[in-house]
Amino acid sequence: MKQIAQWALDTANQRGASYADARLVDERQRALSTKNGKVGHVSESESLGLGVRVIADGAWGFAASDKLDRASVEAAAAQAVAIARASARVQSRKLRLAPEKPAVADWTSTFKIGPFTTSVEQNMHLLLEIDRELLAVKGVTLAETSLNLRRYEQWFYSSEGADIHQLRFITGTGYAAYSFQGSEIQKRSYPNSYGGQYQNKGYELVEELKLVENARRIAEEAVALHQAPQCPEGKGTIILDSSQLSLQIHESIGHPIELDRVLGMEANFAGTSFLTLDKLGKLRYGSDLVNVVADARPEHGPGLGTFAYDDEGVAAQRTPIISNGLFTGYLSNRETAGDVGANRSGGTMRAEGWNRLPTIRMTNVSIVPGEKPLSLEQLISGTDDGILMQTNRSWSIDDKRYNFQFGCEVGWEIKNGKLGRMLKNPSYSGITTEFWNSMDAICSREHWTLWGTPNCGKGQPMQTMGTGHGAAPARFRNVKIGSAYKGN
Repeated sequence: MKQIAQWALDTANQRGASYADARLVDERQRALSTKNGKVGHVSESESLGLGVRVIADGAWGFAASDKLDRASVEAAAAQAVAIARASARVQSRKLRLAPEKPAVADWTSTFKIGPFTTSVEQNMHLLLEIDRELLAVKGVTLAETSLNLRRYEQWFYSSEGADIHQLRFITGTGYAAYSFQGSEIQKRSYPNSYGGQYQNKGYELVEELKLVENARRIAEEAVALHQAPQCPEGKGTIILDSSQLSLQIHESIGHPIELDRVLGMEANFAGTSFLTLDKLGKLRYGSDLVNVVADARPEHGPGLGTFAYDDEGVAAQRTPIISNGLFTGYLSNRETAGDVGANRSGGTMRAEGWNRLPTIRMTNVSIVPGEKPLSLEQLISGTDDGILMQTNRSWSIDDKRYNFQFGCEVGWEIKNGKLGRMLKNPSYSGITTEFWNSMDAICSREHWTLWGTPNCGKGQPMQTMGTGHGAAPARFRNVKIGSAYKGN
């Protein structure tokens, strides 16, 4: 791999590039699903290729190849330089890279059971067993399960001397039960919606989640939702479970802090941001209890945003984003760090694969749990009147990430500190800063979960990336409730 990369770096240098890096990626994926007792799909794929990124005449160029013979690699590097020179003719800002000491490293994510040591037959047996449990509940119309395994190995070399090898294993699994009655569809998912839970782990994650054990309860809740009263409308107190709070973080904190969106360099998929540079260190983003970090370091946990080095060779870091409610940081790269007065990149550059240009992406953007011991049960007992909302069902947010609306799969009425009747179609809406300033309690570390979001889209052409979001259940006061189903 080093020899292949050196062909690219030498060619870029000979053609006048002032900087070059070569990133080789060897990837393997397996995806399985079932639907109503039958195999939905089974696929396995492998991909190997090289991406070359260069600076020439003060502009970026990028090219890629899945052919790794010398002629093809040198041709890709030459094309990257040619693209950079063409880009320089329309360059709108001077390109400066924050300095970074070149690293030499070898890192593998922690795992206990290699995902691909398990067989397709073993994987499918588990999914069909879950499927049977879901369909055993009368009233379930549709049962869906899924399992995704991934091995992602990368070698990164740069003209500055970086030499970094990384290997990650990703496992994700989950299921959903749907119940159709009349014109209404109700749904319950486990352990989260949109594919379940994903982490940088081996097959042990599947065993940890107790999938079969929870299937009948989830199915019964999906059916019971039809008989539940509609979530009321008005303003009130809500408690969000950790999975719903993780998506709230993703949409209303994670995306707006991406510095390329702030600077107008990236505006696809509801891009741009309300967090203009003048707000750094001044905006009261949330209440004093709101502390959010962007943390890619392995010690933060096995999140989909965990790594040792990003795709620019910058070491994983912990960046304070919101500190006691004050907005304190962005997600930056080597090019944009100087725009916020930083002398080093925040280490957030990642690409979907070898044939995509790295962009600023969320790492693990997580809310820090409360310092004092507080369980969900205690949080509920301290709430006179409110609604507990669990598991995302829908979301909508504007292109500046300021006005939002979320729907959840299930709600539970809280009266006099006790959990009461089930509520269907719960939803809430608000303005980002007003919402986070209304948070008045958050559970402690033992109730905090690092959730994986495997399907974050960004860029043109679109890149789908995994991000992580750690969250504990939290309470918010004076929130607009029920607006998504007004008039129903």
